[in-house]
Amino acid sequence: MNTKTGKTFNLSFIIFCIIVSVFGAIIGMQIVTTLGITPNTSIIGALVAMVVARIPISMFYRYKSLETQNLVQTSISSATFGAANSLLIPIGIPFAMGRTDLILPMFIGSAFALIVDALILYKVFDSKLFPAEEAWPPGIATAESLKAGDEGGKRAGFLGIGILAGLIGSWIGIPMSALGVAFIGNIWALTMFGAGLLLEGYAKPLFGVNLDAHYIPHGMMIGAGLIALIQFIATLFKHKKNPANEEAAAALQADKQTSTRTDQDVKKAFSFGFLAFFVGILLTALFGGLFSSMSVPQLILFMLFAALAGLAHEVIVGIAAMHSGWFPAFAVSLISLIIGMLIGFPPLALALLVGYTSATGPAFADLGYDFKSGFLIRDRSQIALELKGRKLQLKAGFIGFIVAIIMVALFHHNFFSQNLVPPVDRVYATTIKAGLSGGVGLQLLLWAIPGALIQLIGGPKRQLGIMFATGLLIVNPLAGWAVIAGILIRVFILKWKGKEAESVMYTTAAGFIAGDALYSFFSSIFQARIK
Repeated sequence: MNTKTGKTFNLSFIIFCIIVSVFGAIIGMQIVTTLGITPNTSIIGALVAMVVARIPISMFYRYKSLETQNLVQTSISSATFGAANSLLIPIGIPFAMGRTDLILPMFIGSAFALIVDALILYKVFDSKLFPAEEAWPPGIATAESLKAGDEGGKRAGFLGIGILAGLIGSWIGIPMSALGVAFIGNIWALTMFGAGLLLEGYAKPLFGVNLDAHYIPHGMMIGAGLIALIQFIATLFKHKKNPANEEAAAALQADKQTSTRTDQDVKKAFSFGFLAFFVGILLTALFGGLFSSMSVPQLILFMLFAALAGLAHEVIVGIAAMHSGWFPAFAVSLISLIIGMLIGFPPLALALLVGYTSATGPAFADLGYDFKSGFLIRDRSQIALELKGRKLQLKAGFIGFIVAIIMVALFHHNFFSQNLVPPVDRVYATTIKAGLSGGVGLQLLLWAIPGALIQLIGGPKRQLGIMFATGLLIVNPLAGWAVIAGILIRVFILKWKGKEAESVMYTTAAGFIAGDALYSFFSSIFQARIK
């Protein structure tokens, strides 16, 4: 396997990454404003690098390296999610509210939050809280694609079969990415995820209950998220002292050797994150005029809440993305907005709050997928090589982020002048203008209790509450059936063939996800052009 990169970031490579990142940012902005989704361009970046590697010119030979190909896909993916989710969605909120004077303050805050988001993930990835060994399914799909292209043979064959099945299945309406994820992720977490998807999809037609109207998904996520944060903190500050026997001591030593980030690294990262998010919302509030419209105690409460919400958003979105490859970023931002409304923040502050929290989480999740890809193509036994490769990926990601910031700064007017904003922004704006009825807080509190209990019972390893609430927040019952069917097929194959079947299952499942991503990518571009 070719993973040597030589002098990686020379001028030609940086220019190449900038070019693909511009392409990724344009795609992200166009699709999120017309269809409301952000396409996964990681596979596209990997394919572009593979094609370029086969051009018989010496300057392109370096792209035969898997590590270099992974850096290219990291750049384009970062640019796509950065431009669409972390920048255009936040600045679209004040536009949807008719407050164009807040676009610049929101842009400053969201760009700041985007950078902090990525830095925190870099500091906590491959810790015991966000292990590299966890699923991060889109990352597996990208890594398997890169390795299959490099090795050929049976691996390429299984990947090809998976991609073909992914394309055909997606064409006929089967959520193939959900089916593929079921072959890869934690079975307990994904079972609850599938159950949530099915309940959300069929509660109204079967039982006559509109879950969203009663704020059931939101309350469940608040309760599960609160317990998840407590579990997160408890795990972070849990010290394993004086193991009772040699076996426990050996396990502790092994854990120290396999994780490249320690508990102390994570503590520092989230301490840095809170301070950085506080500074970011301070700048946003300053330029947005909150200092003249809110009292000092209310302003301090607002900034503390926004900083904490940013961290909570990262943890919840990161956990969901790590286990399932899906993350309810829009819904979690809406929860922050609802809590802010219950606290009593004025509309101006609420607009900045939901925009700011929208910018936290997506880059955390997406860069996690990219780091997972890198982790799988590098020699995981060599920690120094892994850390060096991850640092190179962060640099590649920052190329994408910088391109995204520039592209959104230059071209957001083009979209807004056509009244094109991400659809979710109109939901946020309408919610702020409409306000909340008196019973909403009680409903949220009521449904937070079962969410908290499910999360507590499952524990921090399985994340049952978070994953169940994630499913409830996504309207896609077909994905629920695909997840449950995939889990049943997975269990049957493992009982029939044993653990040796896992490698083939992973590669084929990666093909399902890649095929679904390719179909979604090209069909979304086609639909966007029609619109």
